[in-house]
Amino acid sequence: MSGRSTRATSAVDRLKARSGNPKYSMSRTGSGLFFLTEAPGGAPLCAPLELDDFVAFVNGHGPQTPRRVSKLDVAFEKQLNKKAPG
Repeated sequence: MSGRSTRATSAVDRLKARSGNPKYSMSRTGSGLFFLTEAPGGAPLCAPLELDDFVAFVNGHGPQTPRRVSKLDVAFEKQLNKKAPG
């Protein structure tokens, strides 16, 4: 499997984990474009896309995981807000 397919497969695996739906599947066209289906051999959920566009589509599809924020992130954000011209 090429690095291109690995990136796309990883994006689909993350979608499966986020959504709890193990039926999502990725397919490739003969020209190397990717598309997402909800079941192997099912109807495409998107038009065939280049790798970067496909990964962005899959990352935005389905439920999103909340961004983890550490105490250091909060403190840094406070510092940025204090320094902002206002």
